[in-house]
Amino acid sequence: MNYVAFDLEIAKELPEGCEDWKAHRPLGISCAVTLAVSPEGRDEQRWHGAEQADGRLAARMTPSGCRELALYLLDKAREGYQIVTWNGLGFDFDVLAEEVANPDVWQALRDLALAHVDPAFQMLCEKGFMCGLEAAGKGLGVGKKFEDVHGADAPVLWKQERDDQDRVLDYCAQDVALTAAVHDEIVKRRYLTWIRKDGRVSSPWRPTFYTPTEMAADRRLLTVTEALALPLPDTSWMDKPWSRSKFLGWTERTPGQETSNLADLVTALADARAKEDAARSMLQAAEERLAQTELGQALEAASIE
Repeated sequence: MNYVAFDLEIAKELPEGCEDWKAHRPLGISCAVTLAVSPEGRDEQRWHGAEQADGRLAARMTPSGCRELALYLLDKAREGYQIVTWNGLGFDFDVLAEEVANPDVWQALRDLALAHVDPAFQMLCEKGFMCGLEAAGKGLGVGKKFEDVHGADAPVLWKQERDDQDRVLDYCAQDVALTAAVHDEIVKRRYLTWIRKDGRVSSPWRPTFYTPTEMAADRRLLTVTEALALPLPDTSWMDKPWSRSKFLGWTERTPGQETSNLADLVTALADARAKEDAARSMLQAAEERLAQTELGQALEAASIE
């Protein structure tokens, strides 16, 4: 099966211990990596903003740059490639769809998110929980995440020197490579084992596969839409089970729809006040420049008379 593995890094630094990243959006995208896999080989592409005069890369990708990434994914899907992520439904696609700043591209990304393969989400649908990418990689013995960088470090490092930005790109590329390796191994073995929180290897999870023929090459994991059709698992033993809507909720919104989230409202108010202050400063500066011209002096004299 031809597929494209995909991952991105956010630009905004989140508070330490943050459990609700959605309360801090928009997050921006510093960079992303795609890896197209086919019998002809592997094609890695790194996505980021333009190089600046000092050699560093831009602080975040522009909306047009994000749209280029989105259109690449859509084009590859039209060519017959399956898009594959690890928890991309609940994070990467959600963030990218917001950053493209275009309702038509948002809708296309929403449809693609529902049609793509996300083994982590399928695991949630079948078992009621999901494991992390690194736990899956170690459990299958196919690799681990980049050792020198962690996800929370990426926004901080991206603001520093070009060498640090390159480390973030390498970290993202390693995540994409690991996503591809875990995906391939699950399809090959027909099961997933992961490293549990107590350090032991889990018992195998044997996911449901789409098997149109008896040929192994035609076997694949379920798309998000197909996984949603599975019966709900027994989560009665869990204290706070995650619902599917936790990861799916953004696909049910209208692009650009306002939310009642207090953090969003506070941010919007702060932005409005900042724009008002900026406009007031510009007006004051314009009045001062006008006062220095002959016309300004004439108007002032006329007002005195």
